[in-house]
Amino acid sequence: MMEEIRLGGGEQNARSVWRAMGRGFMGRCPHCGEGKLFRAFLKVNDRCENCGEEYHHHRADDLPAYIVIVIVGHLIVSKFVLLEAAMDVSIWTQMAIWGSLTVVVSVALLQPVKGAVVGLQWANRLHGFGGDTDDHFYRPKAAEATGDGRE
Repeated sequence: MMEEIRLGGGEQNARSVWRAMGRGFMGRCPHCGEGKLFRAFLKVNDRCENCGEEYHHHRADDLPAYIVIVIVGHLIVSKFVLLEAAMDVSIWTQMAIWGSLTVVVSVALLQPVKGAVVGLQWANRLHGFGGDTDDHFYRPKAAEATGDGRE
């Protein structure tokens, strides 16, 4: 019989991934759903003003941009191909339509997708959201031994 192995210590409450990502997508705290996740366009607050959940340790990095590129690429390229097949439109008109639409849709999706990524990290207890830190992944072994960050 297989036994479940739980790493990382004690009992943990289950966190809904979809609810946390939805709250993050809407720019709200993935924990309580009330506090604001962002203090500026792409700057995540240090903590929720409602429940006190800390966000400062999130590591969304470039993932939101990659996700937006995939989404916008699929949306824009498919519509471009459909328009090209349906009618004869000049290249300048195509560039005006699809270039500006690409920029607008990308900018519109970037913050919600970043919020969803932060929500995903929170729900899965990644990068400090579970109470532990990831410092040991980012600090060289020599820095730990000498204590000064130099080898």
